[in-house]
Amino acid sequence: MKVIVSFSAGKDSVLTLHKLCRVGHKPVGLLVMMNREQGRSWFHGVDPELLAAIADSLGLPLLPCESEGHDYHLAMEKGLRLAAAQGAEACAFGDIDAEGNAAWCRARCEAAGLKPLFPLWHRDRLENTREAVSLGYRCLIKCVRNQDLPQSFLGRALNEDLLRQMAARGIDVCGENGEYHTVVLDGPLFRFPVPYECREILDFGNISAINIVHKQA
Repeated sequence: MKVIVSFSAGKDSVLTLHKLCRVGHKPVGLLVMMNREQGRSWFHGVDPELLAAIADSLGLPLLPCESEGHDYHLAMEKGLRLAAAQGAEACAFGDIDAEGNAAWCRARCEAAGLKPLFPLWHRDRLENTREAVSLGYRCLIKCVRNQDLPQSFLGRALNEDLLRQMAARGIDVCGENGEYHTVVLDGPLFRFPVPYECREILDFGNISAINIVHKQA
């Protein structure tokens, strides 16, 4: 089945892509929701240049969909319809167990005439994260919720030691509740590691983020 992937560049969306390929689906593109005002992806805050480099390494076209926030659902539906017109039959999402989120995704797919797929659905949260790490994906922490994790975690790659540190703090190590977000820059599906540079840390009060940029050769 030809599948467009709802893509954040984070660990769950990359693991979703990995599982689609493993069972024989054909990914045809990466749909990324972009914050029109900030010029970055929603929630993970990845800039267009880094997203383009990630898509290039994955060998898939990027389908950016701009939204101001209030029109988020309409922007996604527009992107899904475009993907359907280009041959996509389904859209895959990285949701794990939040039924409200899954219902929202199903509604967007229904509006666009696509089948919704949830490759990670009802899998153990910790095992999802551990699998992404054990497969060899380089997942860098891009954002943290300040009440859950210190800024010193920003820019670090997930590994078993870091997961244990998160668990010791009593948070969901998958970050499914928004404790942190990642960006993945290397791994089995990548044709080459995406060169990057960690720059300044930005503190927004409740959230802190590190500016990770594509490092030009």
